[in-house]
Amino acid sequence: MSTLTVTNIKASGETASRAVSGVAAAWANIDGTGTVNLRDNTNCSSVSDEGTGHYKLTFSANMSSANYSPVASGNISTTNSARDVVCPATTITTSQIDVKCTRSDTLAAEDFDFVMVHVMGDLA
Repeated sequence: MSTLTVTNIKASGETASRAVSGVAAAWANIDGTGTVNLRDNTNCSSVSDEGTGHYKLTFSANMSSANYSPVASGNISTTNSARDVVCPATTITTSQIDVKCTRSDTLAAEDFDFVMVHVMGDLA
């Protein structure tokens, strides 16, 4: 059996390469309370606080189209309860995505301690 060892990987037709450790086109672990920041990420240049429970994640390298597949989840560590995180399709672009966090029981917007976003799709 052969082993192929690489640092970065790039699919045919993509102009940007990805680190092998980040198979997704982009992912982020966001601290969504206080001063909002990226704890760790791949292919994310910044996150901004757009209001209560509303975060804008900007990609370092654009996606090839806005037809990628985002998945988000979140948690509030003070109550250790999972809450729903909504990614409205109307705010997905090739360069960024809006993530809106709401409580599953009241549907009220809320800042989350942990917001995790994974994006599957092709880079531009």
